[in-house]
Amino acid sequence: MTYETFTIEKRGAADWVTLNRPKVLNAISLQMVRELSDYFGKLFHDRDTRVVVMRGAGKAFCAGLDIKERAENREDIPFAGGFSFQGYLADVYIKMRRSPQPIVSLVHGAACGGGFSFVLASDIRIAGTSARMNAAYIKLGLSACDMGCSYFLPRLVGTSVASELMLTGRFIHAPRALATGLVSEVVPDEQLEAVGQTYVDDLLAASPMGLRMTKEGLNLAIDAPSLEAAMAIENRNQLMTAASPNFREGMQAFLEKRKPNYVPE
Repeated sequence: MTYETFTIEKRGAADWVTLNRPKVLNAISLQMVRELSDYFGKLFHDRDTRVVVMRGAGKAFCAGLDIKERAENREDIPFAGGFSFQGYLADVYIKMRRSPQPIVSLVHGAACGGGFSFVLASDIRIAGTSARMNAAYIKLGLSACDMGCSYFLPRLVGTSVASELMLTGRFIHAPRALATGLVSEVVPDEQLEAVGQTYVDDLLAASPMGLRMTKEGLNLAIDAPSLEAAMAIENRNQLMTAASPNFREGMQAFLEKRKPNYVPE
């Protein structure tokens, strides 16, 4: 599938995905949903791509739903399990979380509504100083519990801050996003790419299976019903990674004080 609403730059084992509708602040169109669904859906079976970086072209990360397009275009709406466009877009965030590759979001300018949820569904979030994010759904007469926001946000910042942001639709700017743990770092906008690359380098320093199973283990532990359930996943993942030749290579490299030479797995 050829993508028109975003570009993909392959840098080794990392995909740099840039939302590319800058004239409308990278607003989410039906075509963008179709293309992102295809891209993230394929990642589950992609052995070569190990990390994904997501960012926006122009002045913003993503301003949310393209409301003008949705108002004008009522044709070609997918069935999406009977939930129409609602379910079709929601499935993109599920695919993001189910992809075995860690997703790093580099956020500048506005990240609103569905764009905010792209940020929340990522694994690591780096903000530029211009970043401002909000659960814009409630500003449009909708519930702010949309596109995974009610699931992701309280797990990232706690129920109190999540309640404030979702019930009011207020923006959270870069400094407070850092203070609440929503983002890992705040840097000048022009340094986002360079700083993002350092995170990619660190992620790719892990073994392929170790990286994938850490994301999987974290996802399962967040919803684990007990300590024992979380530890059962940990034990399973450690036994599987320990059986890989990359574990022996990692141990040897540590002892020899050198970078490991991991093989695909």
